Amino acid sequence: MRTTPEDVGLSGSRLYKIDHLTRRYIEEGKLAGTLTLVARRGEIVHLSCQGKMDVEADKNMEEDAIFRIYSMSKPVTSVALMMLYEDGRFLLNDPVSRYIPRFKDLRVQAREGLIEPEREITFRDLLTHTSGLTYGFLRATPVDAMYREHKVEASPTLEEFIEKLVDLPLLFSPGSRWNYSVATDVCGYLVQKIADMPFDEFLKEQIFDPLGMDDTGFVVPEDKLHRLTANYKRTSDNGIHLIDSPESSAWAASRGFPSGGGGLVSTAQDYFHFAEMLRGGGSFDGQRILGRKTAELMTMNHLPDNGDLASMGVPVFSETPYDGIGFGLGFAVMLNPARAQILGTAGEYAWGGRASTYFFVDPTEDLIVMLMTQLVPSSSYAIRRELRVLAYQSLISDPAD
Repeated sequence: MRTTPEDVGLSGSRLYKIDHLTRRYIEEGKLAGTLTLVARRGEIVHLSCQGKMDVEADKNMEEDAIFRIYSMSKPVTSVALMMLYEDGRFLLNDPVSRYIPRFKDLRVQAREGLIEPEREITFRDLLTHTSGLTYGFLRATPVDAMYREHKVEASPTLEEFIEKLVDLPLLFSPGSRWNYSVATDVCGYLVQKIADMPFDEFLKEQIFDPLGMDDTGFVVPEDKLHRLTANYKRTSDNGIHLIDSPESSAWAASRGFPSGGGGLVSTAQDYFHFAEMLRGGGSFDGQRILGRKTAELMTMNHLPDNGDLASMGVPVFSETPYDGIGFGLGFAVMLNPARAQILGTAGEYAWGGRASTYFFVDPTEDLIVMLMTQLVPSSSYAIRRELRVLAYQSLISDPAD
C-alpha cells in the first residue's frame, strides 16, 4: 500500500501548491520543465513532473530524466573525502601540503604584492570554502582573472588542474574568509591521490554502486542519452535559450578532468538515495557509507564563532544566501531562519547547482526536498526559496506523530 502525505504528517492538498508554483514558471516560459520531490521519514510522498525535459524535441519531463547537477556534485565529493578521513588518512587540521607538497609555497595576493599566508591550507579549509582559492567565473578580483587566463577550470586532467593552481596566488589567508571556489575539485584530486585510484572509479565503487545510484556519473552513456534533459540559459526577456542539447551534449563524452566540484549528472531517484543516506546518519538501505558521527560533523556549522556566511567577508555568488546560513563540510547549514528570512529549521543542510537544481535535508523534521530543472544561471529566479516555503507550509504534524 502506497504511503500518503497524511501518513507522514504532510497535507496532500497543501503539497499541490508546489505543482502550482512550477507550472506557473513553465507557463510563463521561464523554465522548460521541473521535477520536484518531497519525502518524510524516508517515504516519497510527492514526486511531480511538469513541462518538458526537451522543448525542441517536444519530450515531456519523466521521472527517470537525467540532469546536469553541477555543484550538487560537491556534497558527493565531500563525502568521498570524509570516507578517507574515516580510514585515518588525514585529520581536518592537517595541511593539504601533506599530499600536495607545492601547496606549502602558496602566497596571498595583496595590494603590496605577494605575501606569506598566516598558515597553510588545511583539509577543513577546502571542505568549508575558506581556503583562499576562487573561481574564474566570479569575475570579482584580479585573482579570478588569473584563473580565467590560465584556464584553470578547463584543465584536461586533475593533475594539470593542480599544476596550474599551485602557480597562482590565494585571495586571502586560509581560514580568514569564505569564498566559493575550486576547492572541491582539489578534494577530488585528494581522493584520487590518497585512495590511489581514479576519482571517478572511487565514486562508483564506494558511493554510487552501494547506494544504487546507477545513473550518476561524469558521462552519459549512449544508451541513456535519450533520458538526458536539455539545458537552457535565461534570456534578457526572461525566456529560455538552448545551450546544451542531449544529442550533441558535452556530457556524452569525457570532458577533461572529472570535476568533483561540478561535473556529475544524476537523476532525482539517485540523488534521493544520496540524501537519504545523509538523513540516515550515513546509511541507506543497509549500506553504510559514513559513520553516524562523521555525518553529524559534516552537517554542522564550521565557521568561526558559529558565525554565518555574512560574517565571513563580502558576499560573492554562490549557491546559497549569506544571512543566517553557516557552512559545514560540503553543505550550507541553516543557523537562524529569522535572520535568513525564510521558513526552515536550525540544523538543516542544503546545496544547489548551476542549472538551478537544489536539495535540502531537515533532520529535525525528517524531511527531504528536491528540485530538478535545467536553467543557467541558478540565480535567475527565487524558485528555490519559494519551493522551501511551499514544502514547509505542508507540514501538519511533528515528525514522530
